[in-house]
Amino acid sequence: LVLELNQVIIPTYGTVPDQQNLHSPEWVDFDDKPDSLFFSDGQRRIDFVLVYEDESKKITHKRSDRKKQKRKRQVYESNLINNGLQLEATRSVLDEKLIFVKIHAPWEVLCTYAEVMHIKLPLQHNDLKTRDSAFNWFSRFFRVDENIIKPEQEFFTAPFQKDHLSNFYIHNKDTFFNPATRSRIVHFILSRVEYATKNNVKKFGINKLLDTGIYKAAFPLHDSDFRHLSADPKCPSERYLLYREWAHPKNIFKLQPLDFIRKYYGEKIGIYFAWLGFYTNMLTVAAVVGLGCFLYGCLTKDNCTWSQEVCDPNIGGNIIMCPQCDKVCTYWNLTITCESSKKLCVFDSFGTLVFAVFMGIWVTLFLEFWKRRQAALEYEWDTVEYLEQEEQVRPEYEARCTHVVMNEITQQEEHVPYTACGKCIRMTFCTSAIFFWILLIIASVIGIIVYRLSVFLVFSATLSEHISGTEAIRKYLTPQTATSVTASLISFVVIMILNIIYEKVAILITDFELPRTQTDYENSLTTKMFLFQFVNYYSSCFYIAFFKGKFVGHPGNPVYWLGKYRNEECDPGGCLLELTTQLAIIVGGKAIWNNIQEVLLPLVKNLIGRYSAAARSQKVVPRWEEDYHLQPFGKLGLFYEYLEMVIQFGFVTLFVASFPLAPLLALINNMLEIRLDAWKLTTQFRRMVPQKAQDIGAWQPILQGIAILAVVTNAMIIAFTSDMIPRLVYYWSFSVPPYGGHSSHTMKGYINSTLSVFNISDFKNASKPFSPWLGNQTTCRQVYRDLRYPPGHQHQYEHNIYYWHVTAAKLAFIIVMEHVIYFVKFIISYAIPDVSQKTKSKVKREKYLTQKLLHENDLKVVEKRTMGKIANEIMIGADNTLRPKAE
Repeated sequence: LVLELNQVIIPTYGTVPDQQNLHSPEWVDFDDKPDSLFFSDGQRRIDFVLVYEDESKKITHKRSDRKKQKRKRQVYESNLINNGLQLEATRSVLDEKLIFVKIHAPWEVLCTYAEVMHIKLPLQHNDLKTRDSAFNWFSRFFRVDENIIKPEQEFFTAPFQKDHLSNFYIHNKDTFFNPATRSRIVHFILSRVEYATKNNVKKFGINKLLDTGIYKAAFPLHDSDFRHLSADPKCPSERYLLYREWAHPKNIFKLQPLDFIRKYYGEKIGIYFAWLGFYTNMLTVAAVVGLGCFLYGCLTKDNCTWSQEVCDPNIGGNIIMCPQCDKVCTYWNLTITCESSKKLCVFDSFGTLVFAVFMGIWVTLFLEFWKRRQAALEYEWDTVEYLEQEEQVRPEYEARCTHVVMNEITQQEEHVPYTACGKCIRMTFCTSAIFFWILLIIASVIGIIVYRLSVFLVFSATLSEHISGTEAIRKYLTPQTATSVTASLISFVVIMILNIIYEKVAILITDFELPRTQTDYENSLTTKMFLFQFVNYYSSCFYIAFFKGKFVGHPGNPVYWLGKYRNEECDPGGCLLELTTQLAIIVGGKAIWNNIQEVLLPLVKNLIGRYSAAARSQKVVPRWEEDYHLQPFGKLGLFYEYLEMVIQFGFVTLFVASFPLAPLLALINNMLEIRLDAWKLTTQFRRMVPQKAQDIGAWQPILQGIAILAVVTNAMIIAFTSDMIPRLVYYWSFSVPPYGGHSSHTMKGYINSTLSVFNISDFKNASKPFSPWLGNQTTCRQVYRDLRYPPGHQHQYEHNIYYWHVTAAKLAFIIVMEHVIYFVKFIISYAIPDVSQKTKSKVKREKYLTQKLLHENDLKVVEKRTMGKIANEIMIGADNTLRPKAE
């Protein structure tokens, strides 16, 4: 690419050695037109703005450093002019140290680089007829008013070629390249123009100049203020329209103007909001079904027989539970868990099973329909062949290309940044670093577990002094509840702190890898960050769901963690309620924290920046200076938005069997998230450089992986974390003969038959409670349903037949549920094509027109030339034949 630019586009590429040969920008004063987007002549549009601090007025640097910086900047600006760009410099109105360099790309430069970058531009109007569906008729009530934001005209497009300029739809040269495309072309040039040469190595690119502080900012302009229309009739005020019809809170129930967003911000921003809007719309169905399952649990909780037995003073009141820790814990009454058992009936109901199966199907429908939607956007936004044609090499990669290798395909030499051995070393180092940090996350989770085990002793000693306490607070504040809530809060704080650290680490590792293109860079960073976040966010939930209370032994022979701490036990109803609490705290806290971080921080920074300029309210400030005081969006700004939503998607799907309200909370959050993100972009951030994007990148396979894992996790939550399978086994098998004493299937007696009996005299000295038992009973019950033979049995404290029936039922349930859902997912994936027939027709029509207009015209020219030569040869032959022979 660099070779092509050197030979074709940039004949003067390189550092100009003599000071007198340097070209400099035109210097003009501000013309008191704050809304103007043009040079001082009012004709040339400002496509990009560079900002630097006058070196002669800098105080913090040495004089020699200031001279070097000034020289690099002057060389860089001179090379920009040599490349055909036009520059105009204006001093700041508010701060005389700041200089704003405005850049304009003339028509010839735009055409040349559009061909190099393979930018697709309009050929002719789209002549395919479209049919309005019933859904379109319904959605018109939620669409943006077409009189305010007019629908974009549809064109068939093709990669631009200067030789076929007449075949493209050029209605007006000034509007043929829209502002987003112009900015992208100028940024392409800025990223590849040289500013110095050191040791025969060229240094180039605006990014390095920004990193070294030579320039303070580089950005395209917003076209107006977001509060009002522009006073300049040449400015379309698209930013104002976006704020009014998209970012304003009043539009929370409206559909997004995606084509208009893409036109203003580029395809990368557009595809994010298209995905987020589609995901939010699909969440509506899941939220309604989840809310229905939750209401079903609320309505049927009073008919929950096992909960009634827990709360019954004649049943639960007569059941004494064994201590849950060694020595300091005491015996307690089962009725203490009455309130938690009622809450558990809401979430651990038949509706939960139905909802888990539904979500397994829902996630497949979501992904398949998104593929269709994405394919349609790829065509409409001209990104179908983007990766193969348009994406350029990262300047950071180009700058390190010092090794020469032979390309196996072209059999030509090419430059790469490292050898095969160097690449292996980099990959080994990066992989080791990733595993190290993941192990560090696991270590933090172990720390939380140790906290749970140690603090439970304290809560048990202070909250359970008497087994028959009547304080109202003890109904809700049990040792298990206190431990769970505090551990969840601490876990949330640890997660947020580790996130900040891991973001920096992941970026450093990815920078060291040196990916070739920006897409490769983002995909690599996405994989690392998601691995970190997956372990960070979900590890505590996996511990509660699948490990807590599963390996605890029995009161006479408990299992110890690290040889010191006795393993945690679940409530008599299982750990499902605790998992629900953990999810509610993390999901809710994460949403609140992210919104505060995303909204308040840029707002506060902008307010500080505005009030720091005391003269701001007294002077007319140009558009480029207004935009300079906004916050930069950052290279990875969109990456964090995707990461936030994908983590949420994991909570919505992976653990939905324990928290059916998760889709509803996600829906509410996303409705606000869309408008908050839109508000940030339009009001708080500078306009970012428009970028192409074919799809959502590496997030797509991550979502598919989560969808597959969600089926397994939800099946295992229902089987091992909830109490549904033991209740079903009891109802159908052990409540009636030969195992039970009831004449018909019933849940009565479930509590008494599932809590194993333990003889108090069998306690070991290491675990015997300090406080003696005051009653005349000689036995206590295990907290968890371990299903063991009672004392005195020939196999006492060993698992009974009920246990093995339940275990077999759990395994059978997992296998059946997984296979059924995976089969349905396969049928759905096969039945729904990734690309609709409508989109296929458009693609074929466009290829046909491209071939007809561009390639066939070339053939006609060649044919005319060939036929002309043949005709000339025939005429010459005829003349020679008719002419008399010379004597």
